[in-house]
Amino acid sequence: MQTDKNIVGEIYRFVADLRGVFVQPALFEAFGLTVIEAMSSGLPVFATCYGGPLEIIEPGVSGFHIDPNLGPRNADQIARFFRDCRDEPDTWTSISAGALKRIEENYNWELYARRILRMTRIYGFWKGFTNEQREPLNRYLDLLYGLVYRPRAIQETI
Repeated sequence: MQTDKNIVGEIYRFVADLRGVFVQPALFEAFGLTVIEAMSSGLPVFATCYGGPLEIIEPGVSGFHIDPNLGPRNADQIARFFRDCRDEPDTWTSISAGALKRIEENYNWELYARRILRMTRIYGFWKGFTNEQREPLNRYLDLLYGLVYRPRAIQETI
């Protein structure tokens, strides 16, 4: 396991230069920072279909989802990808470009900063309320959970 961030970045670039892939077979990944790091280096990614990578990767465009419980099927999928790359040289380049584009459009510092500022504004707005006024906040959060996050959680478990 390599924990030095500078060396990890160099490893990603080295593997990308050799037209390799990044495989992340975790049983569950809450967010998927390693997936984003690999994709930002242009590596085609094969990552767990449980958790964050489900949102990060567009299957067949910027990477691939794998089920960590199905090792032989994953090995076949990765081998098929390399066969496709051999038979059609633009395959690797296409997925690599898709990964770079996905990261550029969805996981950049400007978007992250805007999300953080938006959350602080929401928190700052609700922080000024008294305890009696917090009941609407709790109803709002319950509504938000029920309409946005609960369906996503159910979809990911199916």
